[in-house]
Amino acid sequence: MLEILSHLEFEPFWLSFKLAGVTTLILFVLCVPLAWWLSQTKSKSKPIVEAITALPIVLPPSVLGFYVLIALSHNSPIGTFFDETFGIKLVFNFTGLVVASCFYSLPFMVQPLQSGFESINKNMLEASYISGKSKIETIIKVAIPNIKPALMTAIIVTFAHTVGEFGVVLMVGGSIPGETKVASVAIYEFVEVMDYKAAHIYSAIMLIISFLVLLSVYIFNGKMKKVGI
Repeated sequence: MLEILSHLEFEPFWLSFKLAGVTTLILFVLCVPLAWWLSQTKSKSKPIVEAITALPIVLPPSVLGFYVLIALSHNSPIGTFFDETFGIKLVFNFTGLVVASCFYSLPFMVQPLQSGFESINKNMLEASYISGKSKIETIIKVAIPNIKPALMTAIIVTFAHTVGEFGVVLMVGGSIPGETKVASVAIYEFVEVMDYKAAHIYSAIMLIISFLVLLSVYIFNGKMKKVGI
């Protein structure tokens, strides 16, 4: 076992965790206001927005990855704009992986936050508005502190889901060592060349990480329920 570990490269894991961390941070900033709006609005467009945000759950990753690849390629208006304006290419590099991952993991951040906001006592929100707090202050100082289980679930599950993604990152980023070759892609390549020992080690690490992430979510949420939060 130690001999196998000594010959494995752990850079793909570092890239996976880096990608997951950046994606989770970006999605948190973007999804808090979106989830708040979805939880409070009575707009007729709400089901449409909810359906769009939930699409990555039901779409095959290869389909989502294909459309993201087309949308971000250098021949597309978006790709051309970023390339000519900022000198940034959005495919087959880490930046492209981040953009694709944000689309792929969007519902795993939005839905727990939306559920958390919907569970808040409306009287608490009304009291905040009556006391003179703005919507932003109410979200930051009242709403978010009162949805800790949902907040923790959204962050941890989004991080873990991004770590394990394969189809989308392969379509948009390929397999460039040190740039886009994340752990899931490395496992696929090990299997392709029939290096099952290395694939077993990488897969076992991913399995353990996934289990620990889920265990931490359930333990944390259980403790929050006991203290009445």
